[in-house]
Amino acid sequence: MIDANQLRKGTIFKVDDQLLRVVDYSHNKTGRGLATIRVKAVNLRTGSTTEKTFSSSERVENAQLEFHNAQYLYTDGEFFHFMDTETFEQPALTSAIVGDYALYLKEQMEVKITVYEGETLDLELPLTVELEVTTAEASARGNTATGVNKKVVTDTGLEVLVPAFVNVGDVIRVDTRTGEYLTRV
Repeated sequence: MIDANQLRKGTIFKVDDQLLRVVDYSHNKTGRGLATIRVKAVNLRTGSTTEKTFSSSERVENAQLEFHNAQYLYTDGEFFHFMDTETFEQPALTSAIVGDYALYLKEQMEVKITVYEGETLDLELPLTVELEVTTAEASARGNTATGVNKKVVTDTGLEVLVPAFVNVGDVIRVDTRTGEYLTRV
């Protein structure tokens, strides 16, 4: 159990059998009486956002999560298969858990899997990935006076806006948090 005063951004706790991660919090102290802690949190199982208010004397249950380093192997269309790099177990995650991260996954990529009591909750990618450009729009010749961008498609199916000099076959580095082009490799 942890005090409601200790809830900070990123803290994961359990309330009413819901597993919540703090996204934002505020600590309000009035002239007299106890302080109130207002928390905006995301349910790790459903993805929904909720707001909770606690008094400073309340306690919440701390969730003990396990983090496993894993390597992405392949997808069979329904499941994404990974291999735990320590135990060599091969967990299969549903597309609901992987979500949009599927556009960044490449074979042999190292990721971090979050597990709570045997249930896989989340997938954490590296901050950047290197992807090969498979399709690129034609850029207009001489149109370089301003920062001209064009849309390309990578080998994983991700669409990225890149500078005009990027061509098919180039390898680009993409930020996995924003999906933005960083540099050509």
